[in-house]
Amino acid sequence: MKIAFVLGEESADRIGADLLRGLRRGSDEPIEAIGLGGDAMRAEGLESLFDIEDLSIIGIGAIVARLPKLLGRLRQTVDFLVAERPDAVVTIDSFTFTNRVALRFRTALPQTLIVNVVPPAIWAYRPQRAQALAAAVDHSFSLFPFEPAVLAEHGGPPATYVGHPLMGNERLARLIERDRLVGMRQPAAPPRLLILPGSRRGEISRLMDDFGRTFALLSERIPGVTGVLPAIPRVRSLIEDKLKTWQVRPEVVEGEDAKWQAFASADAALAASGTVALELALAGIPMALCYRVDPLTYLLRHMITAWTAALPNFIAGHPLVPEHFHEFIRPEALARRLERLMTETPERHAQMAGFAEIRRAMSVPTSPGETAAKLLLEQIARRRLHSHSKTGA
Repeated sequence: MKIAFVLGEESADRIGADLLRGLRRGSDEPIEAIGLGGDAMRAEGLESLFDIEDLSIIGIGAIVARLPKLLGRLRQTVDFLVAERPDAVVTIDSFTFTNRVALRFRTALPQTLIVNVVPPAIWAYRPQRAQALAAAVDHSFSLFPFEPAVLAEHGGPPATYVGHPLMGNERLARLIERDRLVGMRQPAAPPRLLILPGSRRGEISRLMDDFGRTFALLSERIPGVTGVLPAIPRVRSLIEDKLKTWQVRPEVVEGEDAKWQAFASADAALAASGTVALELALAGIPMALCYRVDPLTYLLRHMITAWTAALPNFIAGHPLVPEHFHEFIRPEALARRLERLMTETPERHAQMAGFAEIRRAMSVPTSPGETAAKLLLEQIARRRLHSHSKTGA
């Protein structure tokens, strides 16, 4: 059985590798993986058509500058897939590129099954993308439990929630099991703050000064409070430079093990809004979220139609986690809010109770990769049966 993968970034590469492992465990036939992938899929035996780093472009200006190369990669990918005639095509995230590949491939080989994993975030902006996705794929596997209903509402393809990759994270699973056994955690005395200014240089530059003032004010309100800041190698030097101006400095740690140890020891978090908010919610860590975008994006903020930017709020269905954007990032207010979140207060209890509900909503019986693989194999089998019955007729 030949399965083609079309993806363009590291997170999608990990999802694809998990799905590929699930396919090999669940299939009665040998699985041949072709198409695009990164290091994780290469470890599973896929030889990528080209380096997916060519597709990792952020910002309108960068896209325009590299448009000729991107169009060339688009044609190359479609021509390759049409020549290979796979049993199914799986597109993962990177909607602008992957959906164009799917549309062109569908025109050439309309009978081939096309499945999407990680649909575009139409719940946050550009809901019209749901119909564009429906025109290109037969089914979508979503990472969030609310997405199938949102896609249906906006004319998207049939969709099934398969679980988020975080649900298969062993370190996170241990934190969840610890909380299940001991119940709602009591804050330490003195408490510990987890500081997460982001993973991109731009967001770190825009948030670190305010985070430093917040931590200093929090230290005045809670004497002895400690802080820990997990840093990734590529931005650690920038973080260290920013920390030189902080009145009170947190401990800086590096690496996945150190990160999850920091999560396990934290009583609350001050974080840049992003996927890490979901990690914090699943780990049961009360949080305040901040975001300050670049000036151009701020001018285009009217394009964002969502009522919240925090994934925990979307899943909970109400404003569970406080969000502070741009001029509302005020260290004095943040310090007071964090004090309430890292001491025994109704605010702390409300967030932790909400996080327990999020865990229940996102729970899946098997790993996301196995769930998605089972559904994909079933759809391939039905497509083959339908094709054989038509041929026989």
